[in-house]
Amino acid sequence: MSLILRHGGLAKRRAEFIEPMECAPVTKLPADSPQWFYEIKLDGYRAIAVKSGGAKLFSRRRKPFAQYPQIIEALATIPEGTVLDGEIVALDDEGRPNFNLLQHSRTEGRRVCYFVFDLPICENRDLTELPLTERRELLSRFVELSPRIRMLDQFEASAADIIAAVRKQKLEGVVAKRKDSRYESGRRSGSWIKYRVNHGQEFVIGGYMPGPHGFDSLIVGYYRGKDLVYVARVRNGFVPMQRRQIFRKLQRLVSPTMPFVNLPDSHESRWGESLTAEKLKKCIWLRPEAVAQIEFLEWTGADRLRHSKFAGLREDKDPRRVVKERADQA
Repeated sequence: MSLILRHGGLAKRRAEFIEPMECAPVTKLPADSPQWFYEIKLDGYRAIAVKSGGAKLFSRRRKPFAQYPQIIEALATIPEGTVLDGEIVALDDEGRPNFNLLQHSRTEGRRVCYFVFDLPICENRDLTELPLTERRELLSRFVELSPRIRMLDQFEASAADIIAAVRKQKLEGVVAKRKDSRYESGRRSGSWIKYRVNHGQEFVIGGYMPGPHGFDSLIVGYYRGKDLVYVARVRNGFVPMQRRQIFRKLQRLVSPTMPFVNLPDSHESRWGESLTAEKLKKCIWLRPEAVAQIEFLEWTGADRLRHSKFAGLREDKDPRRVVKERADQA
């Protein structure tokens, strides 16, 4: 059945990059309700696919994802004039998303696939005002799936059951979406929310401490309104070659200005993450434009990270949208 026959009143809209709809971070999922369903929160790169005279793949910041030719080739089967929203993911041997594997996609290309979960534009028709349930129905009809392009499953279950399943599988978290939600490009309206189970999230890199292979540790934080708040110096999770690669990328961001509002610290902390005025003299500051994925044991009472570990750079993330996300504490 033609999309135009099914929804003849839909406005025409050119298929081109659109900003993805955002998920609002929450510390608790909504009470069990038939108005919501759940998706697994994937640990990958958010990506917008566009088919208009050829298939293209973009990051959320509109940067081409040319490093995934196998996915772009598979997108040739989707209808002309179509835009998809999804996540590029690398799967481990047990079929779980693994962000570290995604960092080595050039050698692990066979593991990479594109999980699609929304259809904002199809055949040059604007679907953004349709309820999510209808967009999903059209997505299942109009997108030809393959080992490279998969449709992300949605679950109707209790919040407790979905959280228990995610924790058992050691996955990142849960996304909850209202069934009647419109596609609100570039907005974080609360119709889509994300609930983190593991301890890890993106942080903005605002500086580094010099050391072997360029740096000893990265100085990271998150945005609270317009303020960048320091949370940790990250020393672990690097190998020498990776340090050199990251160091080269950071050199173009060197700045004379410290970007953090809550430094210097007045005294040393128990966990050694403090940056006193004396330590600040050794720091190299950066324009806060780079984002890193950081894993950690817990948040301390002083709003710092304990036992932090570098997982990878996030070139798909807008640093101004990096905010604090509390993980499930149960």
